Formats: sequence, C-alpha cells, structure tokens
Amino acid sequence: MRVRIYKPARNAMQSGVARTRDWVLVFPAADAREIDPLMGWTSSDDTQSQVKLRFATRKQAEDYAREKGLDFEVIEPHARSANVRPRGYGENFATDRRAPWTH
Repeated sequence: MRVRIYKPARNAMQSGVARTRDWVLVFPAADAREIDPLMGWTSSDDTQSQVKLRFATRKQAEDYAREKGLDFEVIEPHARSANVRPRGYGENFATDRRAPWTH
C-alpha cells in the first residue's frame, strides 16, 4: 500500500487559504466501491480510505510514514504565480487604473 503525502491546493471557489498550510497523508482505497441496489448509494467496507492525517510539516508526515512502515509518495505543491497580489475591493475604483472601470 502506497500512501500519498501532499499539500492541498486552496479552494477555487473562495479566495481564502484555510487548510492549505498543512501536509496531508491519505491512504489509497483498498476495495472498489459498490453500489447499493436499494438506494443507489456507493459504499465500501474499507474504512482506512476515509482517514486523512494532517501534519504541520512535510518532514513530520514522512517520519510518521517511515515509523509505521508505510511506502509513501510525496507530491510537491505547485508554486503560486508571482505576479498575483492581493487587492482590496476599493482598488476597483482607484484613479490610477490602467483602464477605467465601467459597468
């Protein structure tokens, strides 16, 4: 079983960066999901696929995997573009904009 260690990306629907600073260790699914014939829900008997462990640093996550004897794969995070800077709402109406703001 090969666990994955990665740093999650921020939510694309919001500008916040909550839960993106920690490193996450996840276990792969051991069994395929099955469809319940009555309700149509998908389910699995594998409870370990629901486990997500969070660590403050990559080293802590790797040390945990080594300590437990887990084979792991580290997925490096993508770097954020350097030309993006946070702006406030008021800057939409600034007088020094490149192009005038109109409706």
